[in-house]
Amino acid sequence: MSPEELQRYLHQHIPLSGAMQVTVNRASPAGVVLSAPLEPNINHRETVFGGSASALAILAAWSLLHLRLLDEGIAARVVIRRNTMEYEAPIHGRFSATSLPPGPGDWVRFLRMFERKGKARIELSSVLGYSDRIVGRMNGEFVALGATDVTDA
Repeated sequence: MSPEELQRYLHQHIPLSGAMQVTVNRASPAGVVLSAPLEPNINHRETVFGGSASALAILAAWSLLHLRLLDEGIAARVVIRRNTMEYEAPIHGRFSATSLPPGPGDWVRFLRMFERKGKARIELSSVLGYSDRIVGRMNGEFVALGATDVTDA
């Protein structure tokens, strides 16, 4: 899936991404980089609203899992089960979120579990960037559900 295709998918299926004006800068099973401007994500302090920063970080990790599953030929729904967010500095302009790949062993275990049970969980992370530095970190647990398990998240 190209960056343009992923961007269309996100805007169509996750409308918040369109309202945030999310741009897909890179999209591959190796990594996803998303960005968004300050203006639609601004808070009362004229910096990025924490919820927008968190949403972009979650979307980057979610997108990575979505692309990896497509690459494996696996049809699944991806949901987030839980996450933590750390904010290290205010963001005063266009910001990005870069997904971090899972460890090879984690990915293999995830695929085995999905194959056996039709659902699986995996920990994924992403980092927020602004002005060439890391300004936040997200760690989350994501669940992939086979077509028959979409209510079991």
